[in-house]
Amino acid sequence: MPDIDTNIADFGSDTGSDPTTISRRFRGFLPVVVDVETGGFNHATDALLEIAAQPIVMDSWGRLSPGKLASTHVEPFEGANIEPKALEVTGIVVDHPFRNALPEREALNFIFRHVRQSLRASGCQRAILVGHNAAFDLSFLNAAVARTAHKRNPFHPFSTLDTVTLSALAFGQTVLSRSVTAAGIAWDASEAHSAVYDTERTAELFCHIHNQWQEGGLYTG
Repeated sequence: MPDIDTNIADFGSDTGSDPTTISRRFRGFLPVVVDVETGGFNHATDALLEIAAQPIVMDSWGRLSPGKLASTHVEPFEGANIEPKALEVTGIVVDHPFRNALPEREALNFIFRHVRQSLRASGCQRAILVGHNAAFDLSFLNAAVARTAHKRNPFHPFSTLDTVTLSALAFGQTVLSRSVTAAGIAWDASEAHSAVYDTERTAELFCHIHNQWQEGGLYTG
């Protein structure tokens, strides 16, 4: 049986953030790395099972680093489809007694509260989702928002920052594991396909590409 997260927790630190700098850098948007684990590929019919979100922070030198991470398991919505093959990939045991999953609305409240706190600390006006194949993560997030009629979604409804595109430009790679490895970041295949692990590696990848770009003198904002 795979390891199961038994607590909803925050990881990391926001130490070193320079709010005014990151607000200027991304035109008032705060990059927040998000990864979801799901019961399939169809956001309209398949269950949202895990979600993690990690806002990005900037130091006084303009370098990015991953901030504090929040994550939770999610109860499948009523009537949700869950493909057995998807569970084989993620290792999620939906009915595990210690999974501590939250109903969708409570899960969104937990994640969105964390993001809004980071927005206030950063001086940004709205979050923009950063993901590897970001459209996939955003589609499941937006579907959960619609199902729960949630009115306080801090994310832009359609704009994203996609590390697939950034990695293709920086390294000629599009697969997350290969992109991370090309960036010189450690990759543990046995930990992959959990929302927390994939979010942490995607956040490191995004920050690495940005910082290398800036140090190369390519950004002059």
